[in-house]
Amino acid sequence: MRGERSKRKLKAEINVVPYIDVMLVLLIIFMVASPMTNPSVINLPTAGQSTQPPNSFIEVTLKQDASASISLNTRNGNATQRERTDEVRNKEQLMNLLKEYHQSKPDLAVMISADKGIVYDDVVQVIAEAKKIGISRVALATR
Repeated sequence: MRGERSKRKLKAEINVVPYIDVMLVLLIIFMVASPMTNPSVINLPTAGQSTQPPNSFIEVTLKQDASASISLNTRNGNATQRERTDEVRNKEQLMNLLKEYHQSKPDLAVMISADKGIVYDDVVQVIAEAKKIGISRVALATR
């Protein structure tokens, strides 16, 4: 009889199965309850009356076919005159020309006009690259 008792050893382990059950029930409750919460509503401003562009500005036009143009514009009353216009095929050329324009006339603002079908990320990338170049005044053109 003594031999049988010595062979048995006590197990000092914690049973985690009930804790796992409770966690799974809580997970299910949160998964069911989360779609019931109201999403926040964002009221975006509409493009109403915008301010007039400055007398001289650099205009970057992004086209739907992935090309772009950059021009140096001067306003004369209600008419806008283009002093210089360059067409580019890729983003690197656009950024190089924008840097060149900015270095020649650093006080001018940059106005970005994008085609309606342009991916919004392309516009944001141009704004970010303009900031890296050192351009502090960037505007978006509206119609």
